[in-house]
Amino acid sequence: MAPRTLKPEELRYYCDPEQFEFETTESLAPLEGIIGQERAVRAMEFGLSIKRHGYNIFMTGPAGTGKISYAQSLINEVAGTEDTPDDWCYVYNFENSAHPVAIRLPWGQGAGFAKDMADLVETLKQEIPKAFDAEDYERQKTEIFKGFHETRTMLLEELTGTAAEQGFILKRTSTGFVSIPVIDGKELSGEEFEALPAEVKEELEKKSEDIQYKAINVMRRIQAAEREMKDRIKELENQVGLFALGYLFEEIKGRYSKLADVAGYLEAVQKDVLDNLDEFRSGGEEDAMPFPWLKRKGDPGYKYRVNLVVDNRETVGAPVIIETNPTYYNLIGRVEYESKMGMVTTDYTMIKAGSLLRANGGYLILQVQDVLTNPGAWEGLKRVLKTREVCMENLGEQFSLLAMSTLRPQPIPVNVKVVLIGSPLLYSLLYHYDPDFRKLFKVKADFDTEMDRNRGHMTQMACFIATHCQREQLRHFDRSAVARVVEYSVRLADHQDRLTTRFNEIVEIIYEADTWAHLMGSELVTGEHVKKAIEEKVYRSDKYERKMQEMLADGTILLDLDGAKVGQVNGLSVLNSGDYVFGRPSRITAVTYLGRRGIVNIERETKMSGQIHDKGLLTLSGYLAAKFAQKIPLTISASITFEQTYTGVEGDSASSTELYALLSSLSGLPLRQDIAVTGSVNQFGEVQPVGGVTYKVEGFFKACRLKGLTGRQGVMIPVQNIVNLNLSDEVVAAVREGKFHIYPVTTIEEGIEILTGVPAGTPDSDGEYPPGSVFGLVQQKLASYNKLLEHREEEGEKAKDGDSGACPGTCH
Repeated sequence: MAPRTLKPEELRYYCDPEQFEFETTESLAPLEGIIGQERAVRAMEFGLSIKRHGYNIFMTGPAGTGKISYAQSLINEVAGTEDTPDDWCYVYNFENSAHPVAIRLPWGQGAGFAKDMADLVETLKQEIPKAFDAEDYERQKTEIFKGFHETRTMLLEELTGTAAEQGFILKRTSTGFVSIPVIDGKELSGEEFEALPAEVKEELEKKSEDIQYKAINVMRRIQAAEREMKDRIKELENQVGLFALGYLFEEIKGRYSKLADVAGYLEAVQKDVLDNLDEFRSGGEEDAMPFPWLKRKGDPGYKYRVNLVVDNRETVGAPVIIETNPTYYNLIGRVEYESKMGMVTTDYTMIKAGSLLRANGGYLILQVQDVLTNPGAWEGLKRVLKTREVCMENLGEQFSLLAMSTLRPQPIPVNVKVVLIGSPLLYSLLYHYDPDFRKLFKVKADFDTEMDRNRGHMTQMACFIATHCQREQLRHFDRSAVARVVEYSVRLADHQDRLTTRFNEIVEIIYEADTWAHLMGSELVTGEHVKKAIEEKVYRSDKYERKMQEMLADGTILLDLDGAKVGQVNGLSVLNSGDYVFGRPSRITAVTYLGRRGIVNIERETKMSGQIHDKGLLTLSGYLAAKFAQKIPLTISASITFEQTYTGVEGDSASSTELYALLSSLSGLPLRQDIAVTGSVNQFGEVQPVGGVTYKVEGFFKACRLKGLTGRQGVMIPVQNIVNLNLSDEVVAAVREGKFHIYPVTTIEEGIEILTGVPAGTPDSDGEYPPGSVFGLVQQKLASYNKLLEHREEEGEKAKDGDSGACPGTCH
């Protein structure tokens, strides 16, 4: 019975343009949402709905599945319905300037508060000097000074009179008063004082001590009067200052009376202004300062400025921040420094918010790979999510041996939902090796690479095309063009009943088809333009495939495409050059000989094969043992290799091919060289599906076309891979014309019969296969190997016995 071959209709999916109800995509409504990601959509909607700690979202899936654009669209839609969060600002801390204070204000009021404070400072600069230039202030201040001077004069005159009554005169020195005795109106010198009688000197010394005590008491009273004068002047200045600025502060306090933090801050500002009125009275003296970098300290209003770090006045709903460069400082925030004339300075006005603060009360979208590759960013992000507050720290301090004095801004509480976007590999690594990850990112939105090919999804694909045509001002697609795009999507999905969700590759074809329509002068994009775009895209990337075809044509690569040979079969592999995938036929050979080494994989021995390929080859030993070693040991030595392979070999898709070569070598039956084989095999001889079957078939077809199609050539594939076929129009046409054939097989027995034309053979009750069958010949060869080895082992034992019975030395 002739083996089954596939019909042309089974080789690819054909999309009938007539099934679409539209003529062009111009009549279609734009696509809303995302196509074919029901699982991910439900996960995203749940993740955005739950407002609990740790329920951040990790969007995973291969690149190009529309994760970023969908995340932006959905999150913006959700955020638009939520409340706008508050503004945040940093202000001067009058108790500890190294710890700036954070103040929360209702959204939109932060900018107004900053402006109110700036206006207040400018008004104070004008009003305070005016108030102190008034005549009334100068008059009252003069009276205070006059009162002090009168008191001081009175006390000094009293002290001088007391000294004169005691016969002394007082003289002021830098350390106080010196009392000098006077006798008969003449001041005594030191020598004259020493010449006085002892009784007189003693009496004068006692009087001098009494006068010194009274002088000290007078000085204390003068100092007390001076302090009282200063207090009265300070009180006067406060009264004048309060009169000048009181109504200003009352006005701004009334405006923010419901905000306790702001009201407390304004009280502190008012007190500080009254304590530092002289800074405002100095006018513009700071402009004359010789060192420009000190000008900020000379500005009386520098402490009262408001550093608005989060301004949501233009935000509608919750903020949505996409951080494209998630460094530590871009995420957490920074305290900047200013360097001038060799001096590095900073203050609270140089605090800058990071993405986490700007997204506070909303959503932050990050690429996880970018976060992981920036030093400190991942740990900083986790710390914020765990503590739920942003604490700005200098990253360098964590690695420095010296602790430097710098600002320590007050931490700001945050409530932000972080959406990470990354590959499945990164998700798996973080989940298993970072214990914090599974606690902080509890929602996984897994994006698939394919979706069901049904009428609804194909219509959505047409709407997707229409959306890009409208958004990017492209030519609209007619029905035939949409059908071609659907077929291309099926090919990318590698399944006739699936559509790809790698929409970036679909978008590329949309753009390129529009360009070809422009070059061909068409107002609409048709199926021919899409076909041209695909062909040109392939042509730009198939250089290495064409080089291999050239080597096949000139005989550099050895490949038989006709006839039959023992122990030799054409296998198929897939090569990936990055942006292009193609199939490559290779010669696989097997050699069997007497021995007990088993099956030797040359690639494995030379360390050119991967673990999966080695596993596939070891499976062959299990298959041979199950078939032919139930009564006798499996006595065989064999070597198998991919000929002319100079790079690594991985995968088990050639394990059935290698088994066919091995059975051919054992049976002595030649295998058809006009049929290439792909498929994995298990220990029971069942042929298993493999990947890349479309590329493999097309690769062998191109090789046959190069050497000339004979009408007998074809490819043998696992029956499960029929749905994965999406062959080119050229291959389908060749099959329709009977020039090329696709053979689906289920077992090794089916495959070996196609390759040899000889029945595989079914064992009888004693386990013996029919003579002349493939398995019968293999069984016969293995039995002969076993007998030869047993005979040689017996001869070896006899030789050993004879040697042991010989007489050592010379016999007499």
